[in-house]
Amino acid sequence: MPHAPPLSALLRQYSAGSALTCEPVDQGLLNRGYRLCTTRGRYFLKHHFDPDTADPAAIARQHRATQRLADLGVPVAPPLACRDGRTVAVVGGHAYALHPWVDGRHRHGGQLTTGQCARLGALLGAVHACLEHVMPPKGRTRPAAGPHPVESADPAGTFALIDRLLAHVRRHRPPSAFDALARHRLLERRVLLKRHADRRPPPGGPVGWVHGDFHPYNLLYRGDVPAAIVDWDRLGVQPRAEEAVRAAAIFFLRPSGTLDLTKVRAYARAYRRAAGATSSELAAAVHRVWWERLNDFWMLRWHYERGDTRADSQFPAASALVVWWTREYGAVCEAFTR
Repeated sequence: MPHAPPLSALLRQYSAGSALTCEPVDQGLLNRGYRLCTTRGRYFLKHHFDPDTADPAAIARQHRATQRLADLGVPVAPPLACRDGRTVAVVGGHAYALHPWVDGRHRHGGQLTTGQCARLGALLGAVHACLEHVMPPKGRTRPAAGPHPVESADPAGTFALIDRLLAHVRRHRPPSAFDALARHRLLERRVLLKRHADRRPPPGGPVGWVHGDFHPYNLLYRGDVPAAIVDWDRLGVQPRAEEAVRAAAIFFLRPSGTLDLTKVRAYARAYRRAAGATSSELAAAVHRVWWERLNDFWMLRWHYERGDTRADSQFPAASALVVWWTREYGAVCEAFTR
């Protein structure tokens, strides 16, 4: 097994028995997870591998948050404690956590009924509301670094990035179908950004504690019911409504690069009620996330600058969404606010 975890050393820190089987969990782009069966039961072993989120103190804070959320009835899977009471095990300089195994499956928005979409929005709203109760006041702590900055993207930097990525595409030989699509989208985006450069949004609105990475692969369903929200590595203080919009843009993205606005509407209404968010807050979040997507090329940067192709399959729909969202901006905003 590549990157096999040091099971003997790890399990000595827990009262979890001896290892019988350990299988990698394939889903997810960051960190490493394993389905672990021991003489005591089934577990999820997480190797906190991402250097941006692998600080043991930050991981322990996430663990405390999930335990407090569980106490409030939020579906999460808090980690198990080691023999010494800690929830982070450090072996060979690497941080690990052991969680109970949750039977369930991931479900995309296309697999959810309209009623289930409303339940999803209510769940995220409840997460945001409960985090306000269980986390320190925002002014007394330094928030964890989130994946999305509060300051909106500067188009000048985006134009330079587009030129750099186009140079990468030109140098790739022989050219592939991915290269052709990347070139088309880069040229198309440059035109869109020039047309809408005057719509750069101001700094973000009300902030609060957020999950930070709420998407289908971080939510497990048991039947029709959410069983566990997982992967709290990006827990931090960010504009809350923007997380709701980003999540919808992933859950309800169709392969053609459009959003299912009927489901978005049900989800957003339930989110606003549960989180106590206003329509104007959601409208501002829609604008900021649209602008973020207009300026964002992380999938192409992974492909051309890091040689990492794991996100390539997501690029066709995600890049088409930007164009469709720009054209249907009013309808998208209405779905989130009415």
